[in-house]
Amino acid sequence: MAGRPEQLAPPEVFYNDAEARKYTTSSRMIEIQAKLTERAVELLALPDDGTPRLLLDIGCGSGLSGEALSEAGHHWVGLDISPAMLDVAAERAVDGDLMLSDMGQGLPVRNAVFDGAISISAVQWLCNADKSSHNPRLRLKAFFQSLYRSLARGGRAALQIYPNGAPQLEMISKAAMQAGFSGGLVVDYPHSTRAKKYFLCLVAGPAGSRPMPKAKEGDGESEESEDGEGSDESDGGGTVGYEQRQRQRPGKKQRLNTKGAKGRNWVLKKKEHRRQRGDMDVPRDTKYTARKRKSRF
Repeated sequence: MAGRPEQLAPPEVFYNDAEARKYTTSSRMIEIQAKLTERAVELLALPDDGTPRLLLDIGCGSGLSGEALSEAGHHWVGLDISPAMLDVAAERAVDGDLMLSDMGQGLPVRNAVFDGAISISAVQWLCNADKSSHNPRLRLKAFFQSLYRSLARGGRAALQIYPNGAPQLEMISKAAMQAGFSGGLVVDYPHSTRAKKYFLCLVAGPAGSRPMPKAKEGDGESEESEDGEGSDESDGGGTVGYEQRQRQRPGKKQRLNTKGAKGRNWVLKKKEHRRQRGDMDVPRDTKYTARKRKSRF
């Protein structure tokens, strides 16, 4: 999709002052942000006891999503990488606290402080290498690990994304599971090209006894994406509900049986490195170096 914002420029460049004000004053964007935020809050499945929760809004922009959080009766903290977007949010005197931060470097917040987190159309930006120092996988790892730490035990995150194909969707989901989250993907209106919406619904720890959210069915003709088009992701059709997955840790036996982890070339390289450091006790290289021993004589 040639017109996707994340393919045109880094977020702090694309959302300059002019674009930030254009985005914030668009009645279409205001409506879309409100609907997506309301759905994200619904997917958080917060206890219905009338108690306001403290939520984190990742990629809060000019505060359109934060307004929906305030209307729902919650307190919130928003962070964004675009100074222009945050300036507009401050001018609008939104209720939440604002932070200038790059989520790809980890979230600068205390551990276990938030009851939940949402993100609207932001996380897919981490899949782009906007600078030579950017590694999308490492940036996703830093983001999800810090998000996991920031949530109270059992806290949920609902991240609405526009994946650019199946590999990108898998990369995002895998990074979340490797950080320790349980949860999965909710796809609203899976049979519609324009209205299909992807929400990565995560739980910090085991999912627990609370019911898992369900996907919306139908054609969703009234729904639309921010760029006016559907996602490039073609998988996930059919009746897509909630897929619960947890990080699978390899057992001790699996790790011990891993082949090729430290072969001859690796051993020779390490020995040479020790010699260059002046270590005089490095054994000499022979044909037996790094040869696998038999389990018994």
